[in-house]
Amino acid sequence: MSQTKLQSFLEANVSTAIGFGISWAVTPFVMGAFGYSVGAGTAFGITVVYTVISIVRGYLVRRFFNRMEVRRG
Repeated sequence: MSQTKLQSFLEANVSTAIGFGISWAVTPFVMGAFGYSVGAGTAFGITVVYTVISIVRGYLVRRFFNRMEVRRG
């Protein structure tokens, strides 16, 4: 049984929300390792941009694989 589009969207968001918290916490350290000093606000902005990209990517990949499964079945 394949997921509905809504289920795919929700799954991608839950996974990405977990990643958001981890990314926000480590961004200042990673940026610092490359010589950039960033505060919590900048780290939040960077994390938001990558989170949006991640949500779209996760949704599209999930829909692609669901479509491939339907065509085989």
